[in-house]
Amino acid sequence: MPVRAYPSRANGVSPISTVRTAVFFHAHPDDEALLTSGTMAMLAAEGHRVVLVVATSGELGQADLEPGEALGAARIAELYRSAAALGCARVVNLGYGDSGLAPGGGVAEDRPDNAFIDADGEEAARRLAAILTEERADLLTIYDPAGGYGHPDHVQVHRVGGRAAEIAETPIVLEATVNRDPLLKGLKLVRRFYPRLDVRAFERAYSPGETITHRVNVRRFARQKRASMAAHASQATGADTRTLGVMLRVPEPFYRLIFGTEWYVRRDVPSGSRLRHPFEIPPKG
Repeated sequence: MPVRAYPSRANGVSPISTVRTAVFFHAHPDDEALLTSGTMAMLAAEGHRVVLVVATSGELGQADLEPGEALGAARIAELYRSAAALGCARVVNLGYGDSGLAPGGGVAEDRPDNAFIDADGEEAARRLAAILTEERADLLTIYDPAGGYGHPDHVQVHRVGGRAAEIAETPIVLEATVNRDPLLKGLKLVRRFYPRLDVRAFERAYSPGETITHRVNVRRFARQKRASMAAHASQATGADTRTLGVMLRVPEPFYRLIFGTEWYVRRDVPSGSRLRHPFEIPPKG
């Protein structure tokens, strides 16, 4: 299957003549919808093989269902609906327990015995590496060192995923993140209407713009991204204000504008590079 080439910001191009495989590693069902779904849909549309791996079923998340096995099963079913909307070729659940969050943040004390945060990091990395090797993955996405907003399972994804890529010798590792700079500006504006909003909690979340290497335009795939979010219906309810529920209420034209870019950091290219595609070759020199 012919696949288009991706020019760099230099004079050359990166010829791609065969289908590549991208593995997206996430902590819980719905994380893919929020951070990487546009990129996943784009790569699938271009003919690449997209594999979605989650560490847990998210059974301790907030929802109308009580936390536990039933919620986990419901969220995995939602994950498959999301994956179908994005064109994923395969979905894998590593089967670890959701570590949950303590009321003030951090690791919950009542987490299950097999919580992902308590897993042997090397063993978990080798399990993921086996999938990367089987798939002959060209790319793996993980999270930034802060785990985005700091959820312990997200931090563990960063650790385990980075080590798995080393074991499997996966050539491209992208840390899915959000550009912190415009996020803080937007939150400060929102705080005028919601004074209780704690902007300080986001001052160390995600990644500053100067470190971001990839800004992927996914506006053409806004429909698929929105469908991926909508698939996780359980996560749009179950609390006073759910992030996913708020996002799904954004009108279509504004949705494309607000959620039309996905951000990544690749550590083996110059910080602040302006790359536009996950497989783009960075300029030399």
